[in-house]
Amino acid sequence: MAKSYGALFLLALIVFSMLQTVVMASKGSRRKWNPKRYGPGSLKIGQCPGECKRRCSKTQYHNACILFCNKCCRKCLCVPPEFYGNKEVCSCYNNWKTQQGGPKCP
Repeated sequence: MAKSYGALFLLALIVFSMLQTVVMASKGSRRKWNPKRYGPGSLKIGQCPGECKRRCSKTQYHNACILFCNKCCRKCLCVPPEFYGNKEVCSCYNNWKTQQGGPKCP
């Protein structure tokens, strides 16, 4: 009987440890971006090429990404952080759609 309680306790400890790891990993992935640095109107037109170069540096469709990113940046004066996603930081960039309804900005 004591062995089964010991095994059950060990199993519970392992499960708890795994859940804690998952929770900590999910909290680390949700970053709060500084709206003054990345929000709408946070850039000047002259900063767009550099920010788009950063944004598009890891895509295989580099030329198309640069073209549309610069177009979006000139309109929105904003480029989201990182290389992919995070468009919610820049509402204009996120909400500008193609005629087919897809995202215009990379």
